[in-house]
Formats: sequence, C-alpha cells, structure tokens
Amino acid sequence: MKTRTKGGAGAVRAVRTGGGLSFRVDVRAFVVIVLLAAVAAGAGIVLIGSGDYAMTPGEVVSTLFGHGTFQQQFIVTDLRLPRVLVGLLVGAALGVGGAVFQTISRNPLGSPDVLGFGQGATVGALTVIVLFQGGATAVAGGAVVGGLLTGAAVYLLAWKRGVHGYRLVLVGIGTAAMLTAASQYLITKADLVDATRAVVWMTGSLDGRDWAQVWPLLAVCGLLIPLVLGHARALRMMEMGDDAAYALGVRVERTRLVLMGCAVLLVAVATAAAGPIAFVSLSAPQLARRLTRSPGPNLAPAAFMGAALLLVADWIAMDAFGDRQLPVGVVTGVLGGCYLLWLLVSERRAGRI
Repeated sequence: MKTRTKGGAGAVRAVRTGGGLSFRVDVRAFVVIVLLAAVAAGAGIVLIGSGDYAMTPGEVVSTLFGHGTFQQQFIVTDLRLPRVLVGLLVGAALGVGGAVFQTISRNPLGSPDVLGFGQGATVGALTVIVLFQGGATAVAGGAVVGGLLTGAAVYLLAWKRGVHGYRLVLVGIGTAAMLTAASQYLITKADLVDATRAVVWMTGSLDGRDWAQVWPLLAVCGLLIPLVLGHARALRMMEMGDDAAYALGVRVERTRLVLMGCAVLLVAVATAAAGPIAFVSLSAPQLARRLTRSPGPNLAPAAFMGAALLLVADWIAMDAFGDRQLPVGVVTGVLGGCYLLWLLVSERRAGRI
C-alpha cells in the first residue's frame, strides 16, 4: 500500500492499494471522527452507569462484555442500553439529514428544524394522539407519515424548473409556521389527558426507550445513511451550483430528489423514535465542518457529531440538575438556541445576511 500527501497542510492523503484501487483519506476528518466516536462512546457508558442503581464505567464495560451480575446485565441490557442506542441513532440521523439539507439549500439555516420537516412529523403524531387516541406504535407511524408528506409538499411547492436553495428555505419556513399553528390547534382540541401526552411527546425525550424503538431505527439508518454517503461526491459537486454539477456529469434533480427523500425519512424516523429533538440537525453539520476544516457536506463527521451531541445533552439533562431530570429536547433547545443566535451574528458580521 502506498500513500501520497496532497495539499500543503498534509491533511489529505491519496492511498493506493496493491490491486490498483486508490482513494483519498482526509486525515483531519478521520481524526475528528475517531474523537467524536470516543466522546459518544464515553457519554454512552456514563449514561448507562447513571441512575438509581449507579455503576462505574468499568462495571458497565464488563457487563457489556457479559461479565456482570444478573442484576447488572438486566439493568444494562434491558433498561439502559436501548436508550443509549436510540440516542446514538437519532443523533446520527439528524446530523446526516441536516448536512444534506444545508448542502442542498446552500444555506447554514437550511436544516430540517427550519424547513418544517420536524413540525410535519409533530403534526402527524399529534393527529394520531388527539383524534385517534393511538398507542406508541401508531404515534410513531403518524410521525413518519407526517414528515414524508411535509417533505413532498415542500419539494413540490419549491419546484420551478428545479429546486433551488433560497426558494426551498422560504417555502420551508412558511410551511413550518403553518404546521406549528396546526400543532397548537390540535392541542387546544384535545382533552386533558391527550393534551398532556402530546406536550410530553413534543418536548423530545429518550426516557423509556426500549428495543422496540432500536430495531426499526437501526434498519432505516443502516439502509439510508450508507446510501447518502454514497452520494457524497455528487452532493459536494452540487455545492458549486447546478450548472457546474451538470457539466461534471451529475444528474442534479435526480440526485437532489434521492437525497432529500433519504434525509426526510431519516428525520421523520428519528422524530418518531424520540420526539422532535431541536437544533441537533442545525448545529451538528456546522460544528463538524468547523472541526474538520474541510469543504463539502462532511456527512460522516456530521453523523458522529449528532450522536455525540445528543448523548452529551442527555447526560446533562439527567445529571446536571440534581434529582430533577429534564427531557433531552429541553437541553438541546437551550444550547441550540444559543448557537443559532451566535450563527446569526456571525453571518451578519460576514455580510452574508
């Protein structure tokens, strides 16, 4: 195997195998991914060990490898591990979905939070809760359907000889406003029990998650995230504009439709599993890009950043306020709101808004 460094900083290496296969490795991005994976793993171990039955990190790791007591294995495997896995998968799905939409719209504010896809999933879930008094599975299905219908509506409304960035953002903002009003209307029509249940779901939480949420989420992420990563080169070319991407052989509208469909489904399934977790899809891709200092969508770093952010936020929600545990959506909302204000100030100072 031979390697060759490209670029003055030595950040990108071209690797050529003995069989003639060659590929590029961004060393800085690889290091960032490893560090983010370590942060996510560490936060997951701490989360598994937290609670009324506290466990040290060593006991958690030993139990995960099958060497704990029967009580420890039950607490880790049946009660706490599914919550951590849902957090990892939801964070990764939101990170990838946010990276796709920010790249397609060529706008740092073009995330699913702003474009209305999370609000669409919320309306779908509230419809099932308020109008049909559905169970957890029906609520999750309603969230997925709501997210997909919203994605289709935004795409069709933004279409005019193609879908372009600012039009997509403007249509998404308007759709998000209407869907937020619809959510509030549904809550006013609900009885006390259903309204309470709806508000709890809308907060976004990982409490009570079990293996029933893990397996569907794992299947969707395992199918769609590699599909999106396979389109990373085309997505990077689309950042240069549709005309340049066409000239380089990219089927722009077909690629855009496939990527938007994958991203909408990832966000919808993540929302169905944990409720609307605010701002992860907005901040994760941008923080990942700032760490890697690499152009392009940075899909893999965004996935790991989303997973790390969500687990760290869940740890803060569980342990930072004493005996009072907060839903993780409250913590991500506060942190994400601060990040959004900082982003707006930075964009204004740079003259981009």
